[in-house]
Amino acid sequence: MTALVAAGTGLLTGCGLWLLLRPRTFDAVLGLTLLSYAVNLFIMAMGRLKVGAAPILTDGAATLADTADPLPQALVLTAIVISFAMTALLLALALRSHAETGSDHVDGQEPHR
Repeated sequence: MTALVAAGTGLLTGCGLWLLLRPRTFDAVLGLTLLSYAVNLFIMAMGRLKVGAAPILTDGAATLADTADPLPQALVLTAIVISFAMTALLLALALRSHAETGSDHVDGQEPHR
């Protein structure tokens, strides 16, 4: 399970960085979105990956190690809301830039070929 999450995080990070370095604004927005997904997976992995763990300490759970850690879950939930707002803002800026310049290139003009 840990290796699968690590591979998924690495794949999302690699694709996000590749898209972020592209010369188009939509690609940059999509790259930032993939990077935020990778950070969310990383935060969840740092909070111990446990399948079927109880969310709170009960009489059946012998120790604190038998329960899930709620802090990474709360951090990721907050990060999802923030990344959604950031994506909406960046898309609005990209659309406005495209309307002003007529191009979605990051410099506002197409390179000469």
